Amino acid sequence: MTAMTPISPERAAILMREGAVLVDIRERDEHARERIADARLHAASILDRDHPARPGDEVLIFHCKSGNRTTQNATRIAAGIPADIDTYILEGGIDAWKKAGLPVTVDRSAPIPIMRQVQIVAGSLVVIGAVLGATVASGFYLLSAFVGAGLVFAGATGFCGMARILDMMPWNRRSTSPAS
Repeated sequence: MTAMTPISPERAAILMREGAVLVDIRERDEHARERIADARLHAASILDRDHPARPGDEVLIFHCKSGNRTTQNATRIAAGIPADIDTYILEGGIDAWKKAGLPVTVDRSAPIPIMRQVQIVAGSLVVIGAVLGATVASGFYLLSAFVGAGLVFAGATGFCGMARILDMMPWNRRSTSPAS
């Protein structure tokens, strides 16, 4: 198995100028909204079906938003990489890249990431249920309980029905898969 070495954003930028490939393991909606130019999208959700290495790759640098997702998936990533390819993890992810003053591409017309949409909708429904429960009828507290139960289920199983529904909404249906 290939070892994955942590690397600073500055060193990653140098290696990219020398031909290294940056691989973004965030989901397509996150990548569409904000990305490091020329980063190849290879979402963590497909690592078990498809390996990120491509013919001609010599150096791969993997990143996510903060570095946590990449570190957590390092074993899965490395399992698909031939031993002759040098692999790195971008320390701090795209957040550290931006903090280092390195450029990112932002598309504000792209929908916000699905999980942020879930947080907005779930939080709103909990507040609405609590306010209506306190002011109209106590039965509205069930709305908050239902949303809370859905969040617990999503956390326990990895399946979020609300995310699936939001993903089908018209504002999320536009192509969010830039050429990678």
